[in-house]
Amino acid sequence: MLDRSIGEFSRFVVIALGCTILGFTSGNWSLALIAGLAAYLISVLWQQHRFNRWLANGRRGPAPTAFGVWGEIYDDFYRMQRRHRREKQKLHAMLRRVQDSTSALREGIVALENGDHLAWWNPAAGELLGLQTSDAGQSLVNFVRDPGFVSYMHNEDSDSREPLTLPAPGNEALRLQLEVTRYGQDEALVIVRDITRLHNLEQMRRDFVANVSHELRTPLTVIAGYLETLQGSDMAPPAWQRPLAQMEEQAVRMTTLVNDLLLLARLETSERSGGDIPVDVNELMERVAREARSFSGGRHQIEVQCEGHSSIRGDASELHSAFANLVLNAVKYSPADGEIRLRWWQDSRGGHFSVEDQGIGIDPIHIPRLTERFYRVDPGRSRDSGGTGLGLAIVKHVLLRHSGEMSVKSIPAQGSTFILHFPASKVDTKIENNYGEVAGT
Repeated sequence: MLDRSIGEFSRFVVIALGCTILGFTSGNWSLALIAGLAAYLISVLWQQHRFNRWLANGRRGPAPTAFGVWGEIYDDFYRMQRRHRREKQKLHAMLRRVQDSTSALREGIVALENGDHLAWWNPAAGELLGLQTSDAGQSLVNFVRDPGFVSYMHNEDSDSREPLTLPAPGNEALRLQLEVTRYGQDEALVIVRDITRLHNLEQMRRDFVANVSHELRTPLTVIAGYLETLQGSDMAPPAWQRPLAQMEEQAVRMTTLVNDLLLLARLETSERSGGDIPVDVNELMERVAREARSFSGGRHQIEVQCEGHSSIRGDASELHSAFANLVLNAVKYSPADGEIRLRWWQDSRGGHFSVEDQGIGIDPIHIPRLTERFYRVDPGRSRDSGGTGLGLAIVKHVLLRHSGEMSVKSIPAQGSTFILHFPASKVDTKIENNYGEVAGT
């Protein structure tokens, strides 16, 4: 830039000297100098005009030819134009490759702008959601009208939630899984997967487990009845008493397993919501504590701490099952004379129920898999305690139906703390008035 200024200044000086010398020879140096400088100024303005006109026309074609500093400026702009054109071609080629690769995917991809407005989608998404080219710019919820999806899209924390499964728009036989990822300024990417086959297989598994479990109840009832009759009469020889007791124990265990399987199947196949009836937390905890003390037979100290008067809106039997499974697990895996604490408290995030024990504890490596069906941290110890391996799976599904979550804190050989978290929308606080009555808020 400095070299250009020096060069242009040199040209200006040469023109000025030439005009001055020509003026001295002609006898009117001032007029010659003015004419020369005017011609120089007109030349500069003309080249600037040509440059502005070239820019106004969108820089079509090569830059105008010129001399001096303007010629160098034109050359620089021409080189920049060529470089920009090459980069633009590269970007277009990359965009075509991205579009071709996404078009080849079996999963649907939808790009959203301004929150939930359609910006672009691949052919798979158009087929799965029934989108057409003319639908661009419209809201996605106009085409996927499922209430669960509408709530999912309007939830600011949808990035952290699990993918949503729902029927395809206009085709109830097709099952889709949608997952939303937000990025940039109010933009989002929706991944759509066809999981019809997996859904059908899962439904077949659920139906099979439910049907088999239901069919097993009758023969188990008959076996248990005959075993009880044989044990309570003189029909069986004394040598049979021990085998009969073991048979009865296993029959009870199988009955418990069948009941848990049926409960789990019902939780999986029934409506997503867990009911909307207020369940008194204090009464529920006291009931669970009584059952745990009976199951423990006085071997454990079970304490109940309920802060305030609260209720959870949901299904009473399901909530009882979740609370009881946690407490009975604490009894099973705590040594004699161990202390078990049941606590309920509330804060700005909602209500929380915790069960703290001084049992065998759990290695952190096992915690992510605790809610899997039949998963056992120690298979031998679990069978000795009479567990079915379904308790925490039931707790998980109850929480899903009540919009809750579970967290686990545990140290091997020191004990565990299981905490159930319920959102504020599911918890009602009660306040005692001056007459000792309890009123809801």
